[in-house]
Amino acid sequence: MQYRRLPQDGTEISIIGMGTSCLHHTDADEIEKTICLAIENGINYFDTVVTKAREFEAMANVFAKNRDKVYLQQHFGAMYPGDGKYGWTRDLSVIKDTFQRQLRLLGTDYTDFGFVHCIDEKEDFENVMKNGLWDYMKGLKNGGIIRHLGCSTHNPEILRRFLDTGLIDMAMFSINPAYDYAVGKFEHALGDSQSRSRIYAECEAAGVGLSVMKVLGGGQLLDARSPFGQTLTKNQCIQYALDRPAVLTVLPGVTSRKTLKEILEYISAEESEKDYTIIENLHIKPEEARCVYCNHCQPCPKGIDIGMLNKYYDLALVGDRLAFGHYKKQEIKADACISCGHCEKQCPFHVKQMQRMHEIAAYFKES
Repeated sequence: MQYRRLPQDGTEISIIGMGTSCLHHTDADEIEKTICLAIENGINYFDTVVTKAREFEAMANVFAKNRDKVYLQQHFGAMYPGDGKYGWTRDLSVIKDTFQRQLRLLGTDYTDFGFVHCIDEKEDFENVMKNGLWDYMKGLKNGGIIRHLGCSTHNPEILRRFLDTGLIDMAMFSINPAYDYAVGKFEHALGDSQSRSRIYAECEAAGVGLSVMKVLGGGQLLDARSPFGQTLTKNQCIQYALDRPAVLTVLPGVTSRKTLKEILEYISAEESEKDYTIIENLHIKPEEARCVYCNHCQPCPKGIDIGMLNKYYDLALVGDRLAFGHYKKQEIKADACISCGHCEKQCPFHVKQMQRMHEIAAYFKES
């Protein structure tokens, strides 16, 4: 494993970290074995936003025994209400209760990286600065309970606002070749290519590190769903992100030891296997915003797993027959959508999810 230093204090962070939001595909025993395998292979940086609370409990069993070997990235605003499914909030009392509960579960009295969770709009940023959340987090930093302050965002302008506070050490940002690509006014992600390039350089100049989410574009860059119309490899996507200024670590989501081993192949891969210059000759076809299955739209008031249904739909459209069976096994399907609009207000990529749910329901009904 290779490591990069956080400019502020020299903390050594593994260039391959681990996102945990996909661990719900397996059981508690496999989750624990996957985290153990990651640590054994030198991974020391973990993002702790998961899809269901039970995953957090399984991870905690390993982290508590290896606390001095790992850095945890915890999000202030991510929550797991009574049903245990991921959602997010700006209610300060809920955030405080959730954070304290997670510390108890982990058997620790501090977190390494405390991030304001998923800020993509100016109004949301201003609310966080006024409603007491940022002051609460600064107080925790002063007391040593948060070792490093940060934020997670998909929007370069919001990241710049956090940079301007002069208080953050690290930020989680979405980076991959498709997001950094632009055709005229078309943007595949928030911010055009120039604004995204600028913010990477500004972070580097400010000594602020970046941890990368969406490094594989929700898996879309790896198969026929790729906006380039041609597949890239995991190694190419990882190398692309690591070559951006300020990037310290990438956090691909893994589902099991099998998918973790596939990610770890990057470490021993030949340089030719990491070469992503092919993207210079590829072009993205402008299209409407696409779901990347991040589930920032949660919680759905009807309990729909919006990200998962979108994934099965996309897979079915490109000929994956297994996707039909997976969809049919979902307890709550797309036809449960009541078009309340909650998901669209939450979506960082402005996907028209209500329309998508109706399309998905009709497609699988007819099929």
